[in-house]
Amino acid sequence: MVRTPLTPWERQRGERLGALLRAARGKRSMVAVAADAGLSPETLRKIETGRAPTPAFFTVAALASVLGISLDDIAAACGEHPEAGQALSA
Repeated sequence: MVRTPLTPWERQRGERLGALLRAARGKRSMVAVAADAGLSPETLRKIETGRAPTPAFFTVAALASVLGISLDDIAAACGEHPEAGQALSA
C-alpha cells in the first residue's frame, strides 16, 4: 500500500504536536515517558521531531495521559485545518 504524501499543513500540524509533547515532557527523560506510555523511545523521538506527524489516536491518547495533558488541549494546539469550515459554508 502506498501512502499519500502529507500536505504542508499536515507536516506543520505534526511539528506542533511534537513541540507540545516535548514541552509537556519537560525534564522527564524520553525513555521514561515512552516506557510509561507503552512506546519505544524511537517512536516518541519521531513524534516529537515531527518525523511521525500522524501518530495513531491511541498513541497520542497514551502520551496525553502520561504527560497530564488533555486531548482537547492537544486538538486546540494542533489547530483546525484552515479549509475545514469552507466545505460546510459552501
